[in-house]
Amino acid sequence: MFYFDTNTDGPVILCLHGRWGRAETWIDFIRHYGEQYRVIAPDQRGHGLSSKPIAKYTTEELAEDIIDLLDFLKIDKTIIVGHSMGGAIAGYLAAEYLDRVNAVAILDKSASGPEETNKQPLNQIKSVDPLTNDWPMPFASLSEAMDFIQQATDSDLSFNYFMNSLVETVEGYQMMFSSQAIAANIAYYENWFHLLPKIKCPALLIRAKGNNAVSDNDFMKMHTLIPRCLAYEMSNTDHNVHLSDKKEFYLYFDVFLRSLSINQ
Repeated sequence: MFYFDTNTDGPVILCLHGRWGRAETWIDFIRHYGEQYRVIAPDQRGHGLSSKPIAKYTTEELAEDIIDLLDFLKIDKTIIVGHSMGGAIAGYLAAEYLDRVNAVAILDKSASGPEETNKQPLNQIKSVDPLTNDWPMPFASLSEAMDFIQQATDSDLSFNYFMNSLVETVEGYQMMFSSQAIAANIAYYENWFHLLPKIKCPALLIRAKGNNAVSDNDFMKMHTLIPRCLAYEMSNTDHNVHLSDKKEFYLYFDVFLRSLSINQ
């Protein structure tokens, strides 16, 4: 597993990117908090420079990877911050590994999903990423890749998000994430509202303005089910809530961090 690590003295914050993403999405967060906190951000399994085994890529599997990383780094407890797919993993860790998580922040991720686990065998799941399957990869040149991705994404932040995963190969420019990983993670994703009452540590929910990723009902339900929870809505609609308005995001996150020191 590839990861950034500031190796700073202080409490540990571990940051988990979303589907299709990379640790790179946390660079500004690392710069902002890296002197006061030890900030760690991995490329999760199936993404970036980390390994990409054939697997189901369930939230449970991805959470176990993070526990293995914490064990490897000899870190007992951490603050977990997860965006999108990473938010589901962060929530799972906070619910099922109570002794390893001091606090959790779930960024623009709903706990809704299929009520029943997908019973389909892994070898019957097509290794097709529904988002990028029609992209003409490999791209022949960097400029061709940039032009296409600019047209395929809906904001500069989304454009940069995918550009972080672009890599040059002998065949041309490809994405670093595994299509099998994306397809499996989508296929085996399930509802996790039942986990929320098990989150006993302080929690932070932040969603983008509107209902694109987290509906009003889901946001209220999550806030209600998590016992010790702060909840905020950004004034920006972009899914990348930690980047869409950094001043606003850090204002909310600072309030959360101060609440932890008060609780301690």
